[in-house]
Amino acid sequence: MSNFRIERDSMGELQVPEQALYGAQTQRAVDNFPISGQRMPAAFIRALILAKAAACGFRSTVTGRFG
Repeated sequence: MSNFRIERDSMGELQVPEQALYGAQTQRAVDNFPISGQRMPAAFIRALILAKAAACGFRSTVTGRFG
């Protein structure tokens, strides 16, 4: 069994990890730009979600619609 799948885009074919939730363009970015391997802290992610939810709630109150 292969640990990769083949993804295709306008630049051609590329191997992407089988379990990855992204395609060829993201894989090209991963290959081309160094990534530290450090993850964002869970508390930061939760805070970001709360801030975005608050902004969405405010916007829906003011405009009567989401987004």
